[in-house]
Amino acid sequence: MTVETTATTLAQLGHETAIPANPDAALLEAVPNPHPDVDYVARFAAPEFTSLCPVTGQPDFAHLVIDYIPDELLVESKSLKLFLASFRNHGAFHEDCTVAIAKRLVDLLKPRWLRIGGYWYPRGGIPIDVFFQTGPAPADVWIPEQGVAPYRGRG
Repeated sequence: MTVETTATTLAQLGHETAIPANPDAALLEAVPNPHPDVDYVARFAAPEFTSLCPVTGQPDFAHLVIDYIPDELLVESKSLKLFLASFRNHGAFHEDCTVAIAKRLVDLLKPRWLRIGGYWYPRGGIPIDVFFQTGPAPADVWIPEQGVAPYRGRG
């Protein structure tokens, strides 16, 4: 797993890149934060995230919301999209997918703060929501709610 940190060394941006076969094969890249002196929140929403149930092989679907306060590095968005897409044929439970994504981002970016909400669509009648956070958020940063409504079924 290689970490690229400068825009001139990015392997995927501006190049045709296939979806990695699995998350371990995915190259997650970073670029320098142009404003490391400021605390601000960057948000990524992936409303069509998919993975496979490791037992049945059936598809699982989630709406992921990733919020982080960067330090020196930002995640390069194309590499994040490819990383998330690499779960498409990967068998893992909801909790594993959500936490593994968070841990990989934390390992790469060393952010000041990160949280992920994994809002999984129901299978077998039960939705599973998974949340991970690195610690308390700085008090002086505006962090909006993630905006994903709880599952209500037919209402």
